Amino acid sequence: MRIFHIPAYTDNYIWVIQSGSDISVIDPGDASPVLELINNNNLNLVDILLTHHHFDHVGGTLELKKQINGKVYGPFGNIEGIDIHVSENDKVKTLEYEFTVLETPGHTLDHIAYVESQKNLVFCGDTLFSAGCGRVFEGTFEQMHNSIQKLNQLEPETLIYCAHEYTESNLKFVLSEIADEFIKDYLKKISACRLKGDISIPTTLELERKINPFLLDLIPSDLQGLSKLEQFTELRTRKDNA
Repeated sequence: MRIFHIPAYTDNYIWVIQSGSDISVIDPGDASPVLELINNNNLNLVDILLTHHHFDHVGGTLELKKQINGKVYGPFGNIEGIDIHVSENDKVKTLEYEFTVLETPGHTLDHIAYVESQKNLVFCGDTLFSAGCGRVFEGTFEQMHNSIQKLNQLEPETLIYCAHEYTESNLKFVLSEIADEFIKDYLKKISACRLKGDISIPTTLELERKINPFLLDLIPSDLQGLSKLEQFTELRTRKDNA
């Protein structure tokens, strides 16, 4: 059993769970690289798990569904091709994993995450990134704040599989707001990693609490007197305008 990524578009990651010759994929925004993987390695596509309706996460679903041996799982809404709609606390079993669904609205209203508590991992789509979080496109800042705090309740060692490679640029923004030697050193590490062509994901919740101000464990000094929601809203607004 292993988890690995397929790069897609400019900075998307399609996550793949593999057990023997069987695979399930999370957020296949593009069918072509998934089909290439399947055909080149004689793999069987079992299930597809979707976190939200944005095209770069669901664009390959209908084409891949022609090859599927299981089901397409995803949130309630208007995503084409879903066989089983899931919501808060629903269970999704695929290969040797059993995920619990968390509703995480904010980036979009339909956004969900898939948590595997026994294996301490989460596929969180565009809600939480390393050193950052998703833009608030459809929901409210309060919804996004609450969704991130819901993820922040997971175990510290939880592996966070987000859907984009934004870590380096996110860390640069954090350092523009907070002077922190650990974050400076971590940015150097990530920059070297990216130069080699390596990826920065998964991260862990424990690490994110040291580098990610959107969890609100680490915030700029000028926001100290504000409420948690006000802190989050101001940080997200500053990031949007950076």
